[in-house]
Amino acid sequence: MPGPRLSPEALLDDLDPEQRQVATALTGPVAVIAGAGTGKTRAITYRIAYGVATGAYNPTSVLAVTFTTRAAGELRARLQRLGAHGVQARTFHSAALRQAQYFWPQVYGGDLPQVLDNRMPLVAEAASRLRIKVDTPGLRDLVAEVSWAKVSNVSAEDYPRLAAQHNRRIASYDAETVSRIFAAYEKAKRDRARIDFDDILLCAAALMSERREIAETIRRTYRHFVVDEYQDVSPLQEALLNLWRGERAELCVVGDPAQTIHSFAGAQAGYLTGFGRRFPGATVIRLIRDYRSTPQVVRCANSIMAVGGGEETTRGDFKPVTLQAQQPSGPEVEFVESTDESAEAAGIGDWIIQQAKAGVDFRDMAVLFRINAQSPSIEQALADRNIPYLVRGGERFYERPEVRQALLTLRTKARTITDAEHGSAVEQMKAMLLTLGWTQQPPDGGGALRERWESLAALLSAAEDLEAATEDGQQPLTLQAVSAELDRRAEVQHVPAAQGVTVSTLHSAKGLEWDAVALLGVHEGSLPFILASLPEQISEERRLLYVGVTRARRLLRISWSRTRNGNGHVRTPSHFLEPVLPDSLRAPARPPRARRSGRQSALSLHCRSCGRSLAAAAERKIGRHLDCPATFDEHTMSMLREWRRQEAADQKLPAYCVFTDATLIAVAEARPRNLGDLLKVQGLGRTKADRYGEHLLAIIAEEGDRTRSSS
Repeated sequence: MPGPRLSPEALLDDLDPEQRQVATALTGPVAVIAGAGTGKTRAITYRIAYGVATGAYNPTSVLAVTFTTRAAGELRARLQRLGAHGVQARTFHSAALRQAQYFWPQVYGGDLPQVLDNRMPLVAEAASRLRIKVDTPGLRDLVAEVSWAKVSNVSAEDYPRLAAQHNRRIASYDAETVSRIFAAYEKAKRDRARIDFDDILLCAAALMSERREIAETIRRTYRHFVVDEYQDVSPLQEALLNLWRGERAELCVVGDPAQTIHSFAGAQAGYLTGFGRRFPGATVIRLIRDYRSTPQVVRCANSIMAVGGGEETTRGDFKPVTLQAQQPSGPEVEFVESTDESAEAAGIGDWIIQQAKAGVDFRDMAVLFRINAQSPSIEQALADRNIPYLVRGGERFYERPEVRQALLTLRTKARTITDAEHGSAVEQMKAMLLTLGWTQQPPDGGGALRERWESLAALLSAAEDLEAATEDGQQPLTLQAVSAELDRRAEVQHVPAAQGVTVSTLHSAKGLEWDAVALLGVHEGSLPFILASLPEQISEERRLLYVGVTRARRLLRISWSRTRNGNGHVRTPSHFLEPVLPDSLRAPARPPRARRSGRQSALSLHCRSCGRSLAAAAERKIGRHLDCPATFDEHTMSMLREWRRQEAADQKLPAYCVFTDATLIAVAEARPRNLGDLLKVQGLGRTKADRYGEHLLAIIAEEGDRTRSSS
């Protein structure tokens, strides 16, 4: 329920010294560097409420923007409880869509073009028009790349040049092909009078840029801006924000450089870390008191970030904070090494059972990992132990078809039931959900059926919570009260927490927290991910681990497996864990690799076929000119390619990410007999030799035996 407007003094009494500084810094520009768990949402909502309570702000002149519907709903709910009625709290896209829908007819005489629900069919059509074959994984890559280009203000024409500058590469399609598909997709949209999700921002920005009167109207409406998660803004969002505020600097930005994990999607932390250069007189406040996690979890997080954690985020004015724990001491962080992935998942399942027996609710536990491909093993382990779990998060929960249908049915049912003859409100809710496909036991496996069940189970869980919160002596909970409360939560996007362990990627877990968190697969090749090669990419992988660690309130378990299936390449724990690992789990130190004296000239390498010098990188890798006769055995090469195909499929990676054709040719021609020989292959490197060497050497040895036996 909306709360009464509180007095300024009462508002400030609820805050710590740094949060109070934020609340009383009512004139911009203001930058709040807020560490994980330091109460940033509390600080900015109290700042807005304090501004309204003191009369410094007209509530309807304040626009608070963030990135997810869930976060915007949380902002609205808190502002209402604090009595700051009338303040707008929206996502960038929601605010832009309202403006575009309002002003578009005034300029163009018709409604704003319809927004595409799904870009994939139109991107597929664009590729088909160009006679370019695409499969589903490739299509997802193309959609993501088009989105990155648009939020980065990169046109189809400029894409090849700028993609190279930003080290953008996707499997199967070169930059020129992406550019052509991008241009064809834009044309297909125009032909159908449609816009996509990113066009919403572009349309709003274009209206303000081209029509001064529209820009002035919006600037008269909104005079104070608050931007949450500012480290995640893209160039397009920053451009729109600058158009909104005009020449005024009444801007408060809040973010954490240590939680910059969306650069792949176009986010640029430099807008936050460089804020002081753009606004030299800015007020800067650092929130460092962590109210979420125990000292043990905080110490682990700080240690991980202290060693090379801010290479790119600390180049600007604002560095990540060192957290100061405010919670009581708790258990030490657990580090566990397992023999293989199955054993690792089983260990996590047993740990969850142990915590549940100790009183931790399933909904207060999570298992987090780097990529979706790591999900099946833990899902199987949880299912084997009858542990309820939820595979997807709560974003846009109330927009799911099954949720909309359930709430509509609930409203209708609530109007027809006038007494308690049909049992308690929860029993009535169960009966209604049974008609919509909910069952007492979750369906086996994943997919759409499982997701539908999870949505309905979350609504039932909310009703059970309402019943449990009904105090003795109060009127029994009614179905009408359940319906009204769920409708209120839908309006503010308050997503219910269903009774189950959350199973999620680290990226999807950002902004959430649990009492107990298990981090799965924290080994080299997973964290940092095998495709991260540049220093800034490695830094982002470290920050991703930091985000995972700081999701835990009290219990944290970090694990990895020595092998994938009990044999093959032996993995080592992520080097990010070096500052926090117990000595008993540290990998043995490798002797330093001897440094080569001087720089090796390309002219010092010669073709094994003709003896002439080699210049091109691909030729140096295989040890001969591309047009000189090959010296590898075709059967050996086919075996290597088949092994690569299977390995790539197991990891759900493009084949070239395992080895390029040039490297396979070099291996086939060199015929290495041991690890030392393998390391001499140009371009292979220690990491991949350790990871795949056993397999490569086995294939070469087997093929050697085959050749000898047939001769």
